Amino acid sequence: MMTRWILLCLCALLAACATTPPAPPPRHLLHDTLFEPSTQPTRSGDVFALSDEMRDYLKTRIADWTRRNGRQKGLLDALYARSELQLRYDTGPTRTASEAFAARSGNCLSLVIMTAAFAKALDLHVEYQSAFTDETWSRSGQLYFRSGHVNITLSRRAVDASRVVGDAVHWTVDFLPPSELRGLRTRRLEEAELLSMYYNNRAAEMLAQGLVDPAYWWAREATLTAPQSLGALNTLGVIYQRRGLRPQAEQVFAHVLQHDPQYTAAMHNLVQLLAEAGRTAERDALAARLAALEPEPPFRYFELGQAALREGDYRAARDWFAKEVARADYSHEFHFWLGVAHYRMGEIEAARREMELAQAHSPTRGEKDLYAAKLARLRELQQP
Repeated sequence: MMTRWILLCLCALLAACATTPPAPPPRHLLHDTLFEPSTQPTRSGDVFALSDEMRDYLKTRIADWTRRNGRQKGLLDALYARSELQLRYDTGPTRTASEAFAARSGNCLSLVIMTAAFAKALDLHVEYQSAFTDETWSRSGQLYFRSGHVNITLSRRAVDASRVVGDAVHWTVDFLPPSELRGLRTRRLEEAELLSMYYNNRAAEMLAQGLVDPAYWWAREATLTAPQSLGALNTLGVIYQRRGLRPQAEQVFAHVLQHDPQYTAAMHNLVQLLAEAGRTAERDALAARLAALEPEPPFRYFELGQAALREGDYRAARDWFAKEVARADYSHEFHFWLGVAHYRMGEIEAARREMELAQAHSPTRGEKDLYAAKLARLRELQQP
């Protein structure tokens, strides 16, 4: 049986919340003495703190824009006008406000945090929203991540319709294309929920690097900041599971499912835990419930394609990977493996097309360069 753990993340990584807060608060689910003490304490003030570079930018460029256009419009122009910072949206690590500003890039959560930091410095009112978009999935080794999306709303209306939309009262800063924003449903987030999402993302990112102890302290902060966040609790359970603390992990997953019996991420993880413990009857019963809720789980076709490749059945692998691409066209990994299957079948032109798509959907420069090298090799093979 394949070992995998499901994490919920926001922009790269969405911490889902129950409709009613769990009670009591989750301190009884925390086990600090089982982990090495944190060397980097988490402080909420650090997340929104302005660096000296940001303060200088606030006094100079932002001040210029706000004098001409008012605080709200001036701030957005100073941050997102093409002639200014030239911020890039990427799916890299979740950053604080100062880190996103220094890198001139970030995922949606990082850029929301940076925008909020400047807005607070200008004494503007901000509102955070979690957007109901089609969920996206990614993986890192045995960790599977389900991602969501957030944005931020300020007052008045913006001019750059490619990044800012809204009515005459509110401006919503978002990095989705305008066509995807029309009719988009959102849920308002309290700042504590947003902070919990940040901590949860950092926990997931630490876990992906194999850093279990630091991951624990980030997840701990996420659960204490927003006890209603089932996503943060699920991450905490995965951390216990990775450390081999099965009773503690089971307690967390059971707590999550008590508050949301259809929370499939926790169900996936608990099925795996029961299998590891040899509790076959319980595993089978829970797996049947999960299958009823999720007949075709994420990465199912991908895993079947991988199995077919290992068996040398390249036609079946191609067909399975094509099915995964059809439902998750955003994944560079799915396009890459579909390209591999085409290549193994001698379909070089089709392999080249998929590799181009893999490169186009790559979230990092390193991956883009890797696919570029593979593309160059395929083009050589096509030369007469």
